[in-house]
Amino acid sequence: MTEYLRLEFDGALATLTIDRPAKRNAMSYEMWSAVPGLLGKVEAEDAVRVLLIRGNEHFSAGADIAEFGTLRKDAEGASRYSAAVHAAERAIATAAKPTIAAITGNCIGGGCEIALACDIRIAADDATFGITPAKLGIVYHLTSTKQLVDAVGAAWAKQILFTGDLLDAATALRIGLVNELHPADRLLDKAGNLARTIAERAQISVRGAKTIVSRLVAGQTEDDEAVHMLYALSVASRDYAEGVQAFLDKRPPRF
Repeated sequence: MTEYLRLEFDGALATLTIDRPAKRNAMSYEMWSAVPGLLGKVEAEDAVRVLLIRGNEHFSAGADIAEFGTLRKDAEGASRYSAAVHAAERAIATAAKPTIAAITGNCIGGGCEIALACDIRIAADDATFGITPAKLGIVYHLTSTKQLVDAVGAAWAKQILFTGDLLDAATALRIGLVNELHPADRLLDKAGNLARTIAERAQISVRGAKTIVSRLVAGQTEDDEAVHMLYALSVASRDYAEGVQAFLDKRPPRF
């Protein structure tokens, strides 16, 4: 769909690599527009259990500023561009399968938006973060802003958005923007190990947990019929039968 986004499959793991090093992996309109289709490919691959999103050297420096004078030069173009960014973020955030962002180098603006759309974020200890709409006269989408607030809380979200200042990795970890930090040369190994651990777990539990956490974050506080159905499906599943039998046999489960 675009030469700068590379989707690869390796058993239960899919990896989406942002590969535009000459622009620090800045996302063009074409790249944003390609993301929903690529996520659709991941969802369609039954063997895939986890999606890892990474960059080549940098995670992403955000939207391609060069397009602000062309594709985004007027209100109509800016609206169309914003819709493509929003659709890409939503495709990642609403994916049924778990998603992990492995963050190196710059993770700025739209790059941070991609990372925040993922379920889990782990980063190199020298990564840099920032969300800079206040430097460009842009207002973030409500859903993208909510992803930030859910991660770091309202006060830090306001400081990040009001100032557009960059944050170091230690600060990102402290405020909850990322889950873990690792040396840059070990990050991809750590991300791969985490992805494989999730892939080895009972998928009915993993996806059920993702659904319920999403509902809680959206404000749901009581069980409903859909949640009861998740419970019912789990205890009738092959995963449950295998988990119980493995426990009784004192062996690792094979989900």
